[in-house]
Amino acid sequence: MKAWDVAVIGAGAAGTMAAIRAGQHKKKVILIERNDSIGKKILITGKGRCNLTNIADLDTFIEKFGKQGEFLRTAFHIFFNEDLRGFFASLGLETKVERQGRVFPKTDKATSVVELLKKALSGNGIEILHNTRIVEIAKRDSRFKLVTEDGREIETEKVIIATGGASYKATGSTGDGFKIAEELGHKIMPLIPGLVPLTVKESWIKELQGLALENVKVTFQYGKRCLSSDVGELMFTHFGVSGPLVLDLSSRVMEILKEHKEVSLLIDLKPGLREEQLESKLLHKFKIKGSIIMKNLMKDILPQRLVDRFLKSLHLRDDLKANQITQVQRRAIISMLKAFPLTIAGSLPIEEAMVTGGGISTKEINPRTMESRVIPGLYFAGEVIEGAAASGGYNLQQAFSTGYLAGEKAANA
Repeated sequence: MKAWDVAVIGAGAAGTMAAIRAGQHKKKVILIERNDSIGKKILITGKGRCNLTNIADLDTFIEKFGKQGEFLRTAFHIFFNEDLRGFFASLGLETKVERQGRVFPKTDKATSVVELLKKALSGNGIEILHNTRIVEIAKRDSRFKLVTEDGREIETEKVIIATGGASYKATGSTGDGFKIAEELGHKIMPLIPGLVPLTVKESWIKELQGLALENVKVTFQYGKRCLSSDVGELMFTHFGVSGPLVLDLSSRVMEILKEHKEVSLLIDLKPGLREEQLESKLLHKFKIKGSIIMKNLMKDILPQRLVDRFLKSLHLRDDLKANQITQVQRRAIISMLKAFPLTIAGSLPIEEAMVTGGGISTKEINPRTMESRVIPGLYFAGEVIEGAAASGGYNLQQAFSTGYLAGEKAANA
């Protein structure tokens, strides 16, 4: 049986970087992937353009990962956003910065990223085993034995698990890493869908399917507390709401739903205007267009598809004229423009989420090495580790950073 120095399970962003880094230290490395090619999930990130990272500073990155952010400090310190851009530049791929600090390849193609990772793997002598699923890991003395689904055995000194989460199963992220880690004695924190569309209780939401709202703000209200977004885009679906504003807060909303039976979603349709400014604008419109029915007047304020539902929610007849609106009704219109209400029911299943929250407990991983505190010689990298951030390149940077650190420490241990 051929023995390896390092075996990496999973050829996504974290696994490929771990293998490359271990290979740079002249170790015999085998990269094991259940798909027929590497980087399946990389290919769909950033809508196929691959949002590699973000130019935000270290403290912002740590803040984006919430409670698990501090765990990543060493990994980010050792291999961060500029290091990643430099790594791809050394392979011939330049990057560019877009809105909100998001970094993309200049080619605008995720395939460019995957092709260069293949080049780096080959250049560092990494052997890749495709179409291979690991179902068991056992440690004998100081070495590991990996057992494949078809009964083959692979022997190695060090193992890096970088199998991803449980989201986007079509890319190979089926939760295998959680099962294996748990069998080895690790604690798996409850899996939560992250960057996932949310469902609502209101059945009429189907009326608005496909309608996108730009420059709005959302607030999730639970009890006396609330969680608010920045200004951005929201989209209505046949089951609820999606879009960047919703996706970025979705994992936190799902955590809140565990403790609170009801979470309200309030959409500020005019975040740039205070209530008194809105009232002034409405009074002006009512004065100069008093004979116009509300259904037509509101089209100057809201997208046409939203007007009917907006008026129904206020119990206002759409044939009511502007000059017939009472002061009470006017104030109700203003209130709803600042807080159009929906009731959150849940989310789409984790298989349809972009990332997985939860995972292998960070308390059982050494943040300076990514090595298990339970099984010496076992390392973790990427989405399999507990914690997830909002969109914007943060999660992919986490994968590359933890992969780099795990590969380096596994090679030098």
